[in-house]
Amino acid sequence: MTGQQLHLPGGRAARGPYALRIDPGEAGWSHCALRVLELGPGASHPFATGDSEWIVLPLTGGCTVQVDGEFLELLGRESVFSGVTDFAYLPRDAHAQIASGAGGRFALAGARCERRLPARYGPAPEVPVEARGSGVCAREVHNFAAADTFDCDRLIAVEVLTPGGNWSSYPPHKHDEHLPGEEAELEEIYYFEIEGGGVGYQRVSPSRPGGADVLAEVRSGDAVLVPDGWHGPSIATPGHTMYYLNVMAGPGDEREWKIRFHPDHRTEGYR
Repeated sequence: MTGQQLHLPGGRAARGPYALRIDPGEAGWSHCALRVLELGPGASHPFATGDSEWIVLPLTGGCTVQVDGEFLELLGRESVFSGVTDFAYLPRDAHAQIASGAGGRFALAGARCERRLPARYGPAPEVPVEARGSGVCAREVHNFAAADTFDCDRLIAVEVLTPGGNWSSYPPHKHDEHLPGEEAELEEIYYFEIEGGGVGYQRVSPSRPGGADVLAEVRSGDAVLVPDGWHGPSIATPGHTMYYLNVMAGPGDEREWKIRFHPDHRTEGYR
C-alpha cells in the first residue's frame, strides 16, 4: 500500500458509531483491529466480539461493560494526557454492551485469536508505567497490555506519551519477519492524539523493496498502519505532547514483542 493508504486522517475511516474503524479486511492484513467509539451522555452500544479478543480502553470519560454475565465498571479518565486508565478485556465469541452515563470516547483494540480467555477487569494501579529513553528521546509508556504484563491470546497494546519537542519510536525498528529469539512478525496500528490541537510526524521506511513508506503529518484522530517496515521516529512538535496507542498482533505461535533496530541508527540511551 502507498503512504497515502497507510495514513488515515481523522474521519477518513469513520463508519457508523465509530470515529475510526480499522478491521483486518479493511487494513489488508490478518489480525490487528482498532475502533474508536464515541458515546453521548446516557448512550450505549451493543458489541459482538466475533473471532477476535478486544480491550475496551477509555480515552475520555468512563463507561460500564456487560459481558459474559460480568458487569465491569471503568472509571476512565479525563483525557489520554491525564494518566493511566482502567480497562476491560472481552473474549472472542461474546456479546457485550458498552454504556456511558456522562458520555465519552473509547478505544476498542482487537486481534483475531484462537483461545477464548475469560472477561476481565484491568485496574489502573496495576498498569506498569515505564520511563523509556533519555534526553530528547525520553517518553512515558503505559504497558497495560504488553506481552509480559496482561494475558491475551494474540493482542499486544501499549500507550506512549511523548513530550513536546521529543522523538519517540526511536531508533527506527521493525517486526515484520519471524526470526526465533530475535524478531516477531506483528502488524501494528498507531492511533494519535495531540495535546492542544497541534501536529506531529510519523515515519515508516521500507525494510524490503516495495515495502511500507510513510512520512505523515498527524493530528488528533489520525491513524497510521504499519504492515511492515522500519517505523519511527514519531515526532512531537514543541509545546504539544503527543499521545499514541499502539495495537499489535501477528501469526506467531508465541505472543511476544521482539524487534530489530535499524542498523544505521545509534541505540544507546534512546531505546
